[in-house]
Amino acid sequence: MAHGSIPDHWLDEVAAIAVAAGQRILEIYQRPFEVQHKEDGSPLTEADRVAHELIIAGLSRLAPGLPVLSEESASVDYRERSGWARYWLVDPLDGTREFVKRNGEFTVNIALIDEIQPVLGVVHVPVTGVTYLGLRGAGAWKVEGGRRQAIHARSYCGGRATVVASRSHRGAAVDHFLKRLEAREGAYDTASFGSSLKLCLVAEGAADIYPRLGPTSEWDTAAAQCVVEAAGGRVIDLHGRPLRYTKPDILNPWFLVTGAGDYDWHAFLDHAS
Repeated sequence: MAHGSIPDHWLDEVAAIAVAAGQRILEIYQRPFEVQHKEDGSPLTEADRVAHELIIAGLSRLAPGLPVLSEESASVDYRERSGWARYWLVDPLDGTREFVKRNGEFTVNIALIDEIQPVLGVVHVPVTGVTYLGLRGAGAWKVEGGRRQAIHARSYCGGRATVVASRSHRGAAVDHFLKRLEAREGAYDTASFGSSLKLCLVAEGAADIYPRLGPTSEWDTAAAQCVVEAAGGRVIDLHGRPLRYTKPDILNPWFLVTGAGDYDWHAFLDHAS
């Protein structure tokens, strides 16, 4: 399963690191834990820190000297990050709000960034044990119950769509998007999830569109974007361009996650936004 200069074993090794981090997260999830808050008001738990430390150690053993940028890392100045041709981008616990709510919809995200794009991605779901894998140019897979199966994004050609909505964030822009969709295509189905699971639903062909018309950071999206793109879908900004990484601002623009095909989802956007 080689891809370019990515060693054959890296995808499986990174998946094993994510699974190990998920096991540590579950140990904390199953007992009482304290919730602190960062300066921006977002929650932080012992699980975030423990998973971060385990992942950093594992990736450092796998690829000594390759930089790692994690949500729980100390801030790294853009002047330093901009010189990284290749690095790991990690969210040790994506969906901390879901973790605190104990609804199970949180993930471990690990991506390899190469020249501003994700080329390897692993999204692990600790509560279910499911892992999504993506390798640019090679394909995408879902591992469940020890079984590894290729996944493919589906193509939407109109009619009743399945729309993924955020569990913790939605907002007026998404409501406007859905009203326009309904006016053109009729009734739609919705699936509400937290964390990177939203992107993975599109990647595995279980949903058609995920409009993320709100703030996210690069570590929230990189791993799942790789899975979506390797499965034949797209993760694009409101101008139709793929999300890119190693930007001066770690925040992403608003974006759409779409399946295969060329359906014009941008028609439902409020372009005044």
